[in-house]
Amino acid sequence: MTSVSSSPIPVTSAPQAETWSSILSPVRAQWLRLSAGSVLIGCIGLGISFIVPPTFTARTQVLPPVQQQSGAMAAMASLGALSGLLGGMGGGGKNTAEQYVGLLQSETVVDRMVERFKLVQLYESKYRVDARKELAGNTRVSIGKKDGLIAIEVDDESPQRAADMANAYVEELQRLSSSLDITEAQQRRSFFERQLKQARADLDKAQEGLAASGFTESTLRAEPKAAADSFARLKATLTAAEVKLRGLEATMTSAAPEVQQQQSIVASLRSQVQQFADDEGSKSKSSYVSAYRNYRYNELLVELFAKQFELARMDEAREGGTLQVVDKALVPERKSKPKRSVVGLLTTLGAFVVLSCLLILREQRRRPAARP
Repeated sequence: MTSVSSSPIPVTSAPQAETWSSILSPVRAQWLRLSAGSVLIGCIGLGISFIVPPTFTARTQVLPPVQQQSGAMAAMASLGALSGLLGGMGGGGKNTAEQYVGLLQSETVVDRMVERFKLVQLYESKYRVDARKELAGNTRVSIGKKDGLIAIEVDDESPQRAADMANAYVEELQRLSSSLDITEAQQRRSFFERQLKQARADLDKAQEGLAASGFTESTLRAEPKAAADSFARLKATLTAAEVKLRGLEATMTSAAPEVQQQQSIVASLRSQVQQFADDEGSKSKSSYVSAYRNYRYNELLVELFAKQFELARMDEAREGGTLQVVDKALVPERKSKPKRSVVGLLTTLGAFVVLSCLLILREQRRRPAARP
């Protein structure tokens, strides 16, 4: 009986380099044709780029108005403790760069640009909303991170029209911001005018009551003047806080953090006034002391509302902030797109890659299936 010895058959696997070499062998064999075809396609893409109308980009930069708080803060600083309560009623601190960018992208400005340059006919749009979208695609607005300048860039096939549209954006922005500032200043002026009239009427009544009570400097010694002034100032502070709360509630919802914080301030001041009144109510007081407190309270309100009224009048006369043009949009001399050299290069490289992949795929299909 013969025994048959079997020895394992060694199985060799091709290295990875040989595998890639076999895959890329058709490319190496046909590289000349691939290069010629890629160059031909690149030339075709370059020729098409000459047919596409060139696009020109005009750029302008503006400096938004600084926050107009110097006059407001100077006026309110003289009010002492009441200045912090009316900080949100001064009219300053609203002209930020982000708000101006929002105004530039508003429908009011966009519609004015569409009507001014007749973009519905120019863009051959069926509806105005289509012209808006195309204008938005041709416009870029950005804010400088370091300098805070607002940059406006407009693309158009006409270099002159691109410059005119970029400058027109600045004009329309100035027009809209001025009208909004005037409207807001008029509202504040009307509000404080009503408050001032009421406070003056109450002050006249308090003065008459003070005179009828027989108030003299000697009678004030029965109740220290500092305590009477403190109570009057505390009531004036409460009134100022309530005025600010009404202003916040007119522009914000009740769930806003600013409104809730102001409500807590008003509640705290009310409790302090009530506690002060209860403590003083237990003491014997003369009628002239109460009359003096009422007089001082209304006198502080008149002082408060008078300064805020004058501040609102100054804001109304200022007619809004003025945009400062840093760089006016000039007629661009060179087109921004298409970049013909970039188009030709990218088309050539893309064609070479696509043709190489197609050649490798064709060679792989021609080869017989590998047997185990």
